[in-house]
Amino acid sequence: MQRETVHRTTPLYPLRDDARSVARTSLPGNPLAPSAARRFVRAAIADWTNLGMLATCAFCRGSGGCPPGSHSTDRLADDAVLIVNELVTNAVVHAGTTVELLCRLEESADGEPAALVLEVSDHHPARAVRNEPHGAEERSGTPEYGRGLHLVAALAERWGITYRPGLKTIWARLPVDGWDTCPLPGAEPALQRGLRAAEILAPSPRRTVREDSDWISRGALSFLAEASDLLAGQLDEDMVAALAGQLLVPRLADWCAIWLDSESGRPGSGWGTGGGAGAAQRLARVWHSDESLTEQLRETLDKEPPLLLPEVAGNGPVPIPWPGDGQPGGDEGTAVAYRLAAGGRGLGTLLIARYGLARVPDEATALIADFARRVALAISAARQYTRQATISRVLQRGLLPGKVGQIPGVDRFLVYEPSDDGVAGGDFYDIFPAGSGGRWCFMLGDVQGSGPEAAVVTGLARPWLRLLAREGYQVGQVLDRLNGLLLDDAMEAAESAALMVAAAGGQGVPEGPQARFLSLLYGELVPSPRVGGGVRCTLASAGHPLPLLLRPDGRVLTAAESQVLLGVVEDVAYQSQTFDLEPGDTLLCVTDGVTERRSGSRMFDDEDGLARVLAGCAGLTAQGIAERIKQVVYEFGETPPEDDLALLVLQAR
Repeated sequence: MQRETVHRTTPLYPLRDDARSVARTSLPGNPLAPSAARRFVRAAIADWTNLGMLATCAFCRGSGGCPPGSHSTDRLADDAVLIVNELVTNAVVHAGTTVELLCRLEESADGEPAALVLEVSDHHPARAVRNEPHGAEERSGTPEYGRGLHLVAALAERWGITYRPGLKTIWARLPVDGWDTCPLPGAEPALQRGLRAAEILAPSPRRTVREDSDWISRGALSFLAEASDLLAGQLDEDMVAALAGQLLVPRLADWCAIWLDSESGRPGSGWGTGGGAGAAQRLARVWHSDESLTEQLRETLDKEPPLLLPEVAGNGPVPIPWPGDGQPGGDEGTAVAYRLAAGGRGLGTLLIARYGLARVPDEATALIADFARRVALAISAARQYTRQATISRVLQRGLLPGKVGQIPGVDRFLVYEPSDDGVAGGDFYDIFPAGSGGRWCFMLGDVQGSGPEAAVVTGLARPWLRLLAREGYQVGQVLDRLNGLLLDDAMEAAESAALMVAAAGGQGVPEGPQARFLSLLYGELVPSPRVGGGVRCTLASAGHPLPLLLRPDGRVLTAAESQVLLGVVEDVAYQSQTFDLEPGDTLLCVTDGVTERRSGSRMFDDEDGLARVLAGCAGLTAQGIAERIKQVVYEFGETPPEDDLALLVLQAR
């Protein structure tokens, strides 16, 4: 094994010149990451094979195909998937942060054979590397530490660990040289590698009661700390239940089940009477140390759910009769239930079971009770987040137009993607007809801040703009009057409504007066007086990223002048600019979610980055331009955008 503890500014290995030889992705730090990583690796190797970057053998080319599973790229993919599964699972369980996965093909260089390099990075480098496979722990005095990385060592030519500031990377190198011929049927199946992997990952025998006590005395605090870290960042109650089961089994239980109360159920209530139609709980997760028995166990618990009486639910662990006849696993044992509650409100019930024991040791019940409190707090936090997200979604739907108008003589395409933080954003847009004469108006704005306060300002600004436009005010006058309205004390009533919504969703209520400013790009379109089609555009920008005008020959011009934000300064006279959009001309309007997209210390629009990308879009349709810019914006950073992303493309016909 090679272990490095250095800061590197160059790659671990020489890169191929072809950028197609690198595939990377970011994965969420949750239990879905390993399966996503496996699919990603197989897809990357399949793409490289289709592109001819990974050789196929003479047998494949000459005879029409090798036996399934015997091809060299199949074997390479199998080994790569095993390694990535272990490393990503290790990162999720023990770091709990976003996981970065990189696959890279390297050519032969300096005597090194060509290879596939896999890198798995997490953002919690202060934690030591945990070498056990997913769910493993010490049993029967035989430590399981080292099994996950033993698998990596068994399959990789070379592997190691690289530490950088804020990042820890485990890498593995799989050679691809010499795999240009595939074994004939029966020559060398992957059985031996599969048996080796199974041997490395196989669990040790179950612990005895005494060994349970020894393990709890040594590992209780670290177990609870690990559980807290893993549960704290989960925003979905079903994911909390899933993680709780994986943490308990097989460490402290042979199987477990978690029921969750309906939020409409009575606070603090226990199980329903037999799980009928009126039951207040649902069986959210079942976990068994033998995965093949999980579904059978779920069916048993669904048919005959145990009864936990409300009056005893708050007194700690409650012994429960062993459920079912012929319980999965063959033997009977002991089962104990814990009520999950936080803030005086019942949230669900946790049931754990051990085979072959008359009772669960006191040390274990105390530890599980502490663990159950952490699970309850995580469920409570997830539900609060869900309530806030629901309020935000409702607000978001009410803030934006249900249908965007189609302007005669103009192709338009809109991209709007709110951020994934579950909070109503401040970006808004609209396209609507305004009076006679073929006059159409459009807007793209961004309110300062986010959440209910920003949502209320957005909910007032868009209707005000529509009203002012339909009253016949010109572009500059519309901005003048909207600026005055934002500075008016009448906005205080709207702010009060926003704070009430925030309090209902469990959000903190800010102290003192709140800022009410926004950036806005507002314009109007009328038929062009020139012969040959097109439209005449008048627009103004108030503190907003400036619109760009793309000519058919690829020239890019700035279409407006920068002016002060709305809602900041009184007695401002906003100015507008007028120009013709001739057939083939394209107007691009964006919010700062595009221009300020970050990659490290750089922003997307540094050195006129947006204009350069737009210049390369000459000849594309409105939809093509919008999708090209969206793709480049996403590819600019390694992580998903953190801000709302909105862009509007108008192309004259």
